[in-house]
Amino acid sequence: MSTAAQSRRSAPLHSVSVAGAVVREDGRVLVIRRADNGRWELPGGVLEIAESPAAGARREVLEETGIEVEVQRLTGVYKNMARGIVALVFRCAPVGGSERTSDESVAVSWMAPEEVTAAMTEAYAVRLLDALSDDAPHVRIHDGRRLIPA
Repeated sequence: MSTAAQSRRSAPLHSVSVAGAVVREDGRVLVIRRADNGRWELPGGVLEIAESPAAGARREVLEETGIEVEVQRLTGVYKNMARGIVALVFRCAPVGGSERTSDESVAVSWMAPEEVTAAMTEAYAVRLLDALSDDAPHVRIHDGRRLIPA
């Protein structure tokens, strides 16, 4: 086996996650307080091998919040450089269900956009703010907390 092939085999792999930026008609956005770290974030998680990104976003939002959504458009691609996670974020509209917590969420809330920046770390707040902008999709990198300039 060539050195290049060995290097590729030993290189860490990326993980792909999906998240839903769910926006109500009144402009409030759906967020969860994660059970594992206590942080406010968008509902989302790891994309399963056999599912499309949009289907994964719908599934994750429903699992974590009880809200059924219609996926509207991709609003951003975000890479956590420290963990090798690439997240695809989709703007969604709520179409059914009712808020509830899950094993992964200890709280579910609808925040006003101005509350997002105070409640979330920069790397996660920007995902919601990007979803509200008209110039999406955005491509950004971060260290898990703060954005890294491109």
